[in-house]
Amino acid sequence: MSMSLQYALINDTSWQSQAEWQAPDTPFMSFDFWHALADTGAIGERAGWLPIFILVHRVTDHSKEDVSNPYLGGSGFSDFSSVDIKNTGAEALIKQPVAVLPVFIKGHHRGEFVFDHSWAEAYARYGMDYYPRLVTSVPYTPITGQRFWLATGESLNADIIKTAIAGVDDVAQQVGASSWHGLFVTPELTDMATTSMPTDSDIERALAAQDHGLEPMAIDMPILERQGCQFLWQNKDLLQDAQPFADFDAFLMTLRAKKRKTIRAERRKVAEQGISCQRKCGNAITDEDWKAFYHCYVMTYAVRGQQPYLTLDFFKKLSTTMPAHLMLAQALDTNGDIIASSLFLYDKPDSDNVDDNATLYGRYWGALADYDSLHFELCYYQGLEFAIEQGLTYFDPGTQGEHKLVRGFIPTTTHSLHRIYDPRFVPAIADFCRKDRLYMAQYRQQAFDALPFNADNMPQFDANK
Repeated sequence: MSMSLQYALINDTSWQSQAEWQAPDTPFMSFDFWHALADTGAIGERAGWLPIFILVHRVTDHSKEDVSNPYLGGSGFSDFSSVDIKNTGAEALIKQPVAVLPVFIKGHHRGEFVFDHSWAEAYARYGMDYYPRLVTSVPYTPITGQRFWLATGESLNADIIKTAIAGVDDVAQQVGASSWHGLFVTPELTDMATTSMPTDSDIERALAAQDHGLEPMAIDMPILERQGCQFLWQNKDLLQDAQPFADFDAFLMTLRAKKRKTIRAERRKVAEQGISCQRKCGNAITDEDWKAFYHCYVMTYAVRGQQPYLTLDFFKKLSTTMPAHLMLAQALDTNGDIIASSLFLYDKPDSDNVDDNATLYGRYWGALADYDSLHFELCYYQGLEFAIEQGLTYFDPGTQGEHKLVRGFIPTTTHSLHRIYDPRFVPAIADFCRKDRLYMAQYRQQAFDALPFNADNMPQFDANK
């Protein structure tokens, strides 16, 4: 019996109960994390992150339903209102779920960390609307990941991606979106999704189609790749056959003497200010700890005259639904009062199936005042100690920051995907992406050369990683 893949557009999370789903590749793709975002208003129409879920499913050849146009949607996208998904025939279409891709309809760029403001400005100069645009990402979270939820027994492949992108195109057509952006995706997804550039004749045919009032998707536009750079610490002592570090001092011994001295001096400065640090995990984090953390977190935004993206209720929901993935580092003054906090999420490897890529993620930080070297201590050194203690393979401290280099965080390539629907802008944006990739490759090489490791522990530079 032959089977094919089709898609449906869903505007709620009812699909989650229709299959057994694989554990996500990061805590940020867990259902609990996404429910916390939705329940506290971090995503939704008011936040400017209106979610649509593209459900990829198998359809057998004996199905009587018409699946030629399976999204079953109306025109509700046009004003960013909820989509009215009709149920006619839908039951047959969703009996064999394969994968789900989240897509957000957005009228802004906030909380994304891959910047395309210059593209929006180019559209504006030509009197064109760049908004709405479509985005696939974890909101407010620049963490690399697969971005698909997969049903148990399934693996991501080119057919799933092609079907999901067809769903993205339909959403774009309904809402009049200029583009789709898949942010911080894995290299594997990038390799399967990126397509070759259309020829000049393809572009000319697309422009002619538009001039005759045909839909922009009549000519398939390419999926373009941009690259960025983040910094990733690896729990590998190359002098000991890449074994995990025994402790923080063992890590320091892999650095050049001057860098070791600098880090030790920074940690002494914190102690000399009468500041002590402690770490709490999971259910050991109390309500008072969360209130103190949030007070510090809000201060990070207040100094820039901004409001935080996330609420105290969001973090409390995480503490209830996924405590095993939370670590809170706290700084206390001589009175025992909390003056700074840093919240981490981390992979919790199953004891029966240890994940060699288990990672600590540094995410949310704040302090009530400016203290010498405290940011380095609470956001990096406490995290490094914890990753070593837990046997985690990697520590991802977050986006940007060349100051991470001198603390042993290795430059690593990030990937984003971009699909531009107006053929008039494709050549220029494709050229921008090409030049940007070359620039980022040069930047990563320069950053790699600045790493503080001694010769015996210097990792090998790989231009593709």
